[in-house]
Amino acid sequence: MSSLIKWEPLGDLVSLRDAMDRLFEDSFVRMRGLPTPFGAEPLALDIYETADHIAVKTNVPGIDPEDIDITISGDLLTIKGETKSEEKVEKESYIRQERRYGAFSRSVRLPSGLVPDKAEATFDQGVLTLTIPKSEEAKPKTIKVEAKK
Repeated sequence: MSSLIKWEPLGDLVSLRDAMDRLFEDSFVRMRGLPTPFGAEPLALDIYETADHIAVKTNVPGIDPEDIDITISGDLLTIKGETKSEEKVEKESYIRQERRYGAFSRSVRLPSGLVPDKAEATFDQGVLTLTIPKSEEAKPKTIKVEAKK
């Protein structure tokens, strides 16, 4: 037996209005290429999968690898670090200051079936690469099809 659901047109209009507000805000209010407030930009990540592992890459130029903290708790990966200013310059002396200094942090959910205890992190020319192996259960299995004779 099917049930009838009462249509509420105002409810649909509110959700459409919210969607349009988000569209305009993303398109015009925060246009790409314009400066964002200090610390507002998230750490950009590339995450890809192979048959054996998940890889996470991010650019962290000018940061000492010892100043990067990587934690995996359950399926949540968190990368934290801090960039420090090399020299003291009076704020009034700057003509332009675009490089960011200070703490950064990024957390993302990872697929299940990983073995975080065997994860490896490498740092090469400002690129941090984290490789997290998949558990045997999570690896793809191939099943051979045999024809009956």
